Amino acid sequence: MGDAAGRAPSGGPARAAVSVDTPERMRELGRRLAGLLRPGDLVLLTGELGAGKTTLARGLGEGLDVRGAVTSPTFVIARVHPPLGDGPALVHVDAYRLGGGLDEMDDLDLDVSLTDSVVVVEWGEGRVEELSEDRLHVVIDRATGADARTGTGAGGDTGAGAGTDGADAADVRQVAVTGVGARWAGADLRALER
Repeated sequence: MGDAAGRAPSGGPARAAVSVDTPERMRELGRRLAGLLRPGDLVLLTGELGAGKTTLARGLGEGLDVRGAVTSPTFVIARVHPPLGDGPALVHVDAYRLGGGLDEMDDLDLDVSLTDSVVVVEWGEGRVEELSEDRLHVVIDRATGADARTGTGAGGDTGAGAGTDGADAADVRQVAVTGVGARWAGADLRALER
């Protein structure tokens, strides 16, 4: 992981790790993340079904102050949320059904310039990285540490164990944020770890 300032040693990619135990805290993380974003930024959200990707995107929309409720774009593939003020639009994409990556993104006929917007792509890893050399990868896991890989511990077999504020350990999400490219090199991601 990075140093205490949220930067990797030797000027490498910025990283942050956050434990989240409620949907409201996931939305709050999205609001904090929105404060770091600017037009042209690409955010890839990765996590299993129900991990909290859309909840995080909802917080991003709140933080960016965009029009309309941010909901899962599953049935329309992409939604554009125009800004209510001077900020960027939010383009929220579900890439799960996009097999062709960028070719299919071009076919979506989005009524907005991607360079003037913040683009958030659920299920985007391995599909849309070509959109930008500079991007944030946000990975949401349901369990902690080795438990995420083995499915045991932290309440695994018995459902016992508690996260913060009395939340069942199964409800706790580990969110890893990694900046890729020159835009994020040396970036300070401490605000996400509050």
